[in-house]
Amino acid sequence: MLLCQISDPHIVPRGRLAYGRIDTASMLERCVSKVLALPRQPDATVVTGDLTDHATAEEYGTLRELLAPIAARMPLYLAVGNHDDRDALRAAFPEHRHLAGEGGFVQYVVDDFPVRLIVLDTLIPGAPGGRLCADRLRWLDQTLAASRRPTIVAQHHPPLVTGLTIMDEMALEDPAAEAAILSKHPHVERVICGHYHRNIQARFGGTIASVCPSAAHQLMLTLVPGADIRFTFEPSEFHLHFWNGSQVITHTEVVEDFPSWGSRD
Repeated sequence: MLLCQISDPHIVPRGRLAYGRIDTASMLERCVSKVLALPRQPDATVVTGDLTDHATAEEYGTLRELLAPIAARMPLYLAVGNHDDRDALRAAFPEHRHLAGEGGFVQYVVDDFPVRLIVLDTLIPGAPGGRLCADRLRWLDQTLAASRRPTIVAQHHPPLVTGLTIMDEMALEDPAAEAAILSKHPHVERVICGHYHRNIQARFGGTIASVCPSAAHQLMLTLVPGADIRFTFEPSEFHLHFWNGSQVITHTEVVEDFPSWGSRD
């Protein structure tokens, strides 16, 4: 199984620039083209939040248009980030019945592949940080207990303290509560996240938590306590999670094209 993860496209309508600088629509369009040009096509794609920048109907309409080529080729799964709105997302993708979720949250399980996919909802409306409340954690525990098959958990907010001070202040609240649940279920192969616009990996809850870079802009890596958030036009990237039959291997692919050659060239 090959699962593609795209994260943090922050879509604004075509012809506009996010933050006055970033053509996020064109950048996602290029990312989608790169995914569809991969030598081996993914079995599915998950987009881990901050799908749009302001959660407007127009932005979600643009997102739908940009993701349509992927949706025509493979199953597409969406998660909410702090820039998203649950109801606006559901309205834009009415055929995605799984977005109805559980208890009003956009969280659901996909059992169609060798590796199960559990999509969590970490959204706190109106706040930049994330939360897994008691109801969401209970659902996670019950869903993991329902099957011992290898599982990937997808969520927007990372349960990590990374050294990126300002971002760490808007990460997942009380990550220990999620870690306690995951540690009971050793069949969890990965917790895949977004939000930080960088490549990050760490041990967490008896498994590995990884953060996918943005399909658009990245955040500067300063690791200076208290440093403000700054954006950078480092290469856009996405992740490919490969199940080799016994474990998940995560690869990073850049969106930009670079010259290549083979041994017979």
